[in-house]
Amino acid sequence: MQDESAPNPTDQQDLEYAASRAFVRLNRAAVSVSARANVDLTEVGLTFSQFAVLEVLYSRGSLCQKDIAQRILAHSSGNMTLVVDHLEEQGLVERTPGETDRRQVVVRLTPKGELLIRDFRPRHVRRIADEMSALSVEELHLLGELCRRVGLKEAAPE
Repeated sequence: MQDESAPNPTDQQDLEYAASRAFVRLNRAAVSVSARANVDLTEVGLTFSQFAVLEVLYSRGSLCQKDIAQRILAHSSGNMTLVVDHLEEQGLVERTPGETDRRQVVVRLTPKGELLIRDFRPRHVRRIADEMSALSVEELHLLGELCRRVGLKEAAPE
């Protein structure tokens, strides 16, 4: 007797084909849109990672490096140290000891960093909106929701 809940091979093959095509298209779109949307970062001397750190600090306030890394979801804390080092060298952020735990290092925007992100961010957001303008507002909401669902999916048990 065949288990009716098990997918038949054709359904599984269809799923695998559709998933792999969607994955390739998602990655290609992300690389392409990111490259075009982030071109203006070089004009202000920032990498994407540096911009992401400045944006998190601007919107959330002072944070420790671990919290910054978790918020931008893309970097190890080791890489985050290097990114913050470069921002500090440019005078855009400063590190200070934590108030309750002096072993903790808190990163905060300097006035120069705050001015840069405050002035630059609206232009960057407009560029992103322009890059995404092939989709309607409803489609953008749907895309955002679909990406969120895929991003939150737990790894399948081995």
